[in-house]
Amino acid sequence: MKLYFNINFKTKMGEKLQVLVMEEGTEDKIHFLKYTDNGNWNAEVDYFSKTISYKYQLTDDGGNILDEEISLHYLNFPHNYNEFSIYDYWNLKNFPENYLNNKILKNIWQNFKPEKAAVLKKHTHLFRLEAPIYKTNWRVVLLGNCEALENWEWLNSVAMSQTDFGVWEVAVELPQNQIIQYKYGLLNTDTGKVFDLEYGNNRFVLANSEKNILQIKSDHFFKFKSYEMYHAAGVAVPVFALRSENGFGVGEFSDLKILADWAKKTNLSLIQILPINDTTANFTWTDSYPYAAISVYALHPQYLSVENLEYSLPKNLVEEFKTKKSELNALDLIDYELMISGKWKYIKAVFEESKDEILKDRNFKKFIKDHEGWLLPYAAFCVQRDKYKTPNFSNWKTHKKYIAGKIAVFFSPKSKDYEEAMLHSWVQYQLHLQLKDAVDYSHSLGISLKGDLPIGIYRYSVEAWTEPELFGMDFQAGAPPDQFTELGQNWEFPTYNWEAMKENGYQWWKNRFKALEQYFDAMRIDHILGFFRIWRMPMSATQGILGYFYPAVPVRMEEFHARNIPFNFERYCKPFINDEVLWDYFGEEREAIHNEFMYNHCDGTYTLKEEFDTQRKLKDYFEENPHPWAEEKLISLCANVLFLQEDKENGEAVYHPRFNIDKTDSYKFLSDAEKQAIYDLYLDYFFKRQDGLWYQSAMEKLPVILNSTDMLICGEDLGLVPNCVPQVMERLGITALKVQRMPSDNSPWYNPKNSGYMNVVTASSHDSSTLRQWWHEDRTLTQKYFNQQLGQYGTAPWNLEPELAEMIMKQHLYNEAMLAVFPIQEYFATDSHLANPEMQNERINEPAVFPHYWRYRMHLNLEDLVKQDDFNSKISSWIVESNRI
Repeated sequence: MKLYFNINFKTKMGEKLQVLVMEEGTEDKIHFLKYTDNGNWNAEVDYFSKTISYKYQLTDDGGNILDEEISLHYLNFPHNYNEFSIYDYWNLKNFPENYLNNKILKNIWQNFKPEKAAVLKKHTHLFRLEAPIYKTNWRVVLLGNCEALENWEWLNSVAMSQTDFGVWEVAVELPQNQIIQYKYGLLNTDTGKVFDLEYGNNRFVLANSEKNILQIKSDHFFKFKSYEMYHAAGVAVPVFALRSENGFGVGEFSDLKILADWAKKTNLSLIQILPINDTTANFTWTDSYPYAAISVYALHPQYLSVENLEYSLPKNLVEEFKTKKSELNALDLIDYELMISGKWKYIKAVFEESKDEILKDRNFKKFIKDHEGWLLPYAAFCVQRDKYKTPNFSNWKTHKKYIAGKIAVFFSPKSKDYEEAMLHSWVQYQLHLQLKDAVDYSHSLGISLKGDLPIGIYRYSVEAWTEPELFGMDFQAGAPPDQFTELGQNWEFPTYNWEAMKENGYQWWKNRFKALEQYFDAMRIDHILGFFRIWRMPMSATQGILGYFYPAVPVRMEEFHARNIPFNFERYCKPFINDEVLWDYFGEEREAIHNEFMYNHCDGTYTLKEEFDTQRKLKDYFEENPHPWAEEKLISLCANVLFLQEDKENGEAVYHPRFNIDKTDSYKFLSDAEKQAIYDLYLDYFFKRQDGLWYQSAMEKLPVILNSTDMLICGEDLGLVPNCVPQVMERLGITALKVQRMPSDNSPWYNPKNSGYMNVVTASSHDSSTLRQWWHEDRTLTQKYFNQQLGQYGTAPWNLEPELAEMIMKQHLYNEAMLAVFPIQEYFATDSHLANPEMQNERINEPAVFPHYWRYRMHLNLEDLVKQDDFNSKISSWIVESNRI
């Protein structure tokens, strides 16, 4: 069989094109294309299968790949031809019209069945278009300037068949004596009429005079007009925050079904939640932090409904359970410790009473077999954690180091730990059933679910225990200073060993996405900047301010010399302390402080004693010897440095400027010339030199990882965002997050009307205050926002009134952004009767406070919310009028 590849692609001198053909069971094969003229390239390939997947690559003279397609081409060849002339476009991932080939649209087309496109021997051309459509009563048609294409007659268009999801095909016989112009159109099956053609210039196809060759015109996008694109609105609420009559002081997976009922009534088509993985480390309120999971696969037992288990609670505990449930449900906020201890008591009671039946359950056994890769280590980890009262496996007496063969005995009935391992496995099975039930129910209503993927892993997690080689266990991940916190953030997570992950094609990440795909249609990647670079700190630091970017182009000694900077390690890399600094920090207490914690060099300068010369040493000391005032000042003084040293594997020391270097007291005592030289270096390091490296870093891993999933991917790209981030996200078709009060430029807020299609817009996030709280944070800014953004005259009211909250919501709905998703608190803010009287209870997280207690709960029962007809109709009308349905 002969394939003739043709593509028009503009190249520079010395650049070449090749096509990489992927054949199952054999090695990928490279075929070089020849240049003809005007950007046209072609190749002749012998091929012996009726299906093909391939991609084009741009190379230099040496064969090095300069660029390549991220999305593959797929073709099926009809059996009655042996030669095919294929006319391609470079298949960009980021066509907004094309990239929506994802689970959200597949949910809309739940009953999709592939159709057949008849290809006869008389046909000269096969038109193939990749164009996922989000309305099931629309179909793609073909029109053109010849009789076979109905001479542009809209009423007599050529119908196309949807041969695969989002793939439309039709074979036709075209004349050989004219250049054919054509366009794709949309037909409404309810009316039987074509209601629109794609925008832009006509497309062209060459005549085909070869009777035995079928020309395949492979088009990769439909040029939709804005109103024809998928636009939707949703609600963001953590599962733990859901309140229902059946809860146990916390939201449960089964509550998502009632939330889906409310979403259906309000025409919202997306529910967004926070991470739902198990965070049980210490059985204290610190476990409420949803971004510190002990397993990237296991679900959190707090979301399990005891009443919806497959087996009943022992009768002698029913009344006690009801009483405890009533007490916890009456609380305004979550009492994590009472809730989780109570829930485990009743879960264990159910398991103990029905243990014999549970262990014989074939479906449970199948679940274990299907998920044993992560379930067995997780169950063993939980047994060990509970036995030794710590998740820190380095402190366990046994199994400190994970060895698969030794862990396997936990699942042997002869093991003393067998029943407890089975308990944790069974809880995961029940969680899976309850979440899957909620997901299936939501899908039946046309509601999609959007999950949240934490960028980091917990230091004492199953993954860190079983695969420590994949992580930088000697470092901590976090974020540089931003508007949330001047000191940055230290999440205390290990960093990733990307080189180790790359060795097997990032399989760890692919597996993680596949697991999430069981439940979610879309995924928010928390801190997507972590795929470009991570902010990492040595273990000696406690504050994010003592971090630096990794990977990064560091500062080497020769650069200091080239910039005439008189580098001195003691002066630049150790906390600078002199008499003036001592006075500023400690005032009248300075003598007592320096006597206990510092060496006095008797020249007006001081150095921290070795036992106190890092933030970690000081924190450990003050845990035994509490002195909050001195601790805070001394830990802050540890950050009074200009550069951070990084030791390379080859023994070379390199350096990174401290963030906000010009705001340090150390900088203040430099000469003017030294200040200028160091500040110029600082600007170059943070805002110029890294972009190319970070672009390459992200493009090396993200395309491979994201091609393994068909979830819609959204990136949380807030904070200090380098220029390469929007470039990569645009190229890969990753939607960006736009939070109005967190603009990426120097403006006071983001105007949603400026949003492009590939965005998710929102008024606030789980890391920010709510709109009503924000209204009180800066009255000057509020007044400016009231007058300039909302277009109102006079003095801003003291509180955010419902009509103003409604205006803000509508600004986010009436724009081009694909998604408008609001925290549920903001919906309540638009109704004076439904708004929470305790406004301060609505905040979910304060990033500047770590650890923070994540305990927000809706103040209304979901059952009551569903019955709020006027409120629900109001929201529904907004969605319809803004074309987000």
